[in-house]
Amino acid sequence: MTVLQVEGLAKSFGGVAAVQGVSFAVEAGHLLALIGPNGAGKTTCFNMLNGQLAPDRGSVRLDGREIVGLKPRQIWRLGVGRTFQITATFGSMTVRENVQVALISHHRRTLGLWPRARDLYRAEAEALLARVGMADQAERAAAVLAYGDLKRLELAVALANTPRLLLMDEPTAGMAPRERVELMALVAGIVRVEGIAVLFTEHDMDVVFAHADRIIVLNRGELIADGVPAQVRADPRVQQVYLGGGTTFGHG
Repeated sequence: MTVLQVEGLAKSFGGVAAVQGVSFAVEAGHLLALIGPNGAGKTTCFNMLNGQLAPDRGSVRLDGREIVGLKPRQIWRLGVGRTFQITATFGSMTVRENVQVALISHHRRTLGLWPRARDLYRAEAEALLARVGMADQAERAAAVLAYGDLKRLELAVALANTPRLLLMDEPTAGMAPRERVELMALVAGIVRVEGIAVLFTEHDMDVVFAHADRIIVLNRGELIADGVPAQVRADPRVQQVYLGGGTTFGHG
């Protein structure tokens, strides 16, 4: 089942085309990697998908519904989660409380007096933490977490609104190699069991080729390749543009 359908997406800044007529689809339970050199248009593309930027033209459909023109919060409420290259959590709150805040927002409850809010959706928050391997750290302050654990917490927060689509911007940035493998294996397991569609950007090619079901490649805003990892790895244009020619992709 197609969750996200993008057709002819385009955006220019001051006459410079950042994204040029890009089209692709993401299926339920699949991970689609969006890669390309710096300045390829990946972030611009992401920001148009979740409403932070308005495209000059093109269509973005979530489960068949046009979402161009909607605000980020409206799109989030339709079931689009997002994680960022730099984690965004409340350092003064505990791990559980961070997830509870997301759940309270998802259920359209007001925070009101926080002492009372501490009891809202506690069990649901703990269940989400268990899914990302953070159950034993529920009482710790987010500010003292190791970076890899912050990424897991951010994933739990993103899952709080039961997303149909998860946008992940450099999910393993700043992580040690082992942490990268563990995080993406965790993501892959969750999304395939629950049928969530994932679009992610990533610089680590080992992560991309190990976990992506399909890969799309942007260069100067133009889509130059779309296929399974083996096809993209062997594509001469991708090798030339993305890797400068004469270089092979990473293992996996």
